Amino acid sequence: MKKKILVGLITAGALLTLAACGSSNGSSSSSSSSSDKALSGKIIAGGSTALQPLAQQSSTEFMAKNTGVQVTVQGGGSGVGLTQVAAGSFQIGNSDIFAEEKSGIDASAITDHKVAVVGFAPIVNAKIDVKNLTSQQLQDVFTGKVTNWKDVGGSDQKITVIGRTEGSGTRVNFDKFALGGATEVKGPTQDASGSVVQMVGQTPGAISYVALSYVDTSKDIKDISIDGVEPTEANVVTNDYKVWSYEHMYTNTKKETAADKAFIKYVAENNKDIKKLGYIPISDMKVERDADGNITKK
Repeated sequence: MKKKILVGLITAGALLTLAACGSSNGSSSSSSSSSDKALSGKIIAGGSTALQPLAQQSSTEFMAKNTGVQVTVQGGGSGVGLTQVAAGSFQIGNSDIFAEEKSGIDASAITDHKVAVVGFAPIVNAKIDVKNLTSQQLQDVFTGKVTNWKDVGGSDQKITVIGRTEGSGTRVNFDKFALGGATEVKGPTQDASGSVVQMVGQTPGAISYVALSYVDTSKDIKDISIDGVEPTEANVVTNDYKVWSYEHMYTNTKKETAADKAFIKYVAENNKDIKKLGYIPISDMKVERDADGNITKK
C-alpha cells in the first residue's frame, strides 16, 4: 500500500512539473510574440518647416512610448520633403502642398497622409500701424507695385518684402491663395519659418508670411487681416479665410514600414498638440480642398 501511495505521489509530482514547464513555455512564447510586435527602426521625417513644430513635439512623445524607434525631424521645405521621400532618402516627407503640385514628383509612387490643417498669415514688423490689407493691396505690395506703407494706409516708411525660397510649400500656398498666383518681387528670402519671424521682427517696415503656428512666437511681429477677415482658426475652418492648406506626411509606397505608419497616425491623432501649437484637426474642418484648390462642403 505504501509503495502504491509513493508511486502515486511521484506520478502526480511529475505531472505537476510537466504542467509547470508547459505553462512556463507558453508564457515565454507569449512574451516573445509580444516583443516581436514592438515597433523598431529609424525614421527621418523632413521637409515642411510649417509642420516641423508639430512633428518635433509628436516625435518626442512617440519615442517615449516606442523606445525601439528613433525619429529625426528636419526642415528644408516642402519641395525637399517630397523629393527626398520619393527618392527613398526620407521615410516621411513633410509637405504643405499636394505632391501633384510639385513638378518632377511621381505622385503615384508616394502615399499621402493628411495630418492637420494650417492657415498662413501675412506678418509685419510689430511697429507698422497697418492692421488690414485688401487682396489687391497685398498683391501690389508683394509684387513691388507699392513700396511705401503710406500708400496702403500706414506711415511714411519703406516696405521691405521678405519672401520664401523656391520649393517652400508656404510660398506656394500664399502665392496661390493670397496673391492670386502673382509672382513675388525679387528680394531677401528665408527658407525656414522661424528665420522669417526673426527677420521680420528685426527689419523696420518688413512684411512676409508664415504658418499661423509661428505667429505667436515673437512679440516683434503681428499678423494682418486680408479683406477684413482675420487669419484665425474659426475663419479657416469655414473657408472664410482662404489662405490655408493641409499638412501632409508622405511615405514611399513601396518602402513604408509599420513604424512609419504608427508615427503618422500618432501625429494625426495628437489633437492636444495640434491645437496647442496653432494647427487645426482635419475633423474640425467644415470644408475640403483638393489639389486643384476646389472647395467642397463636408
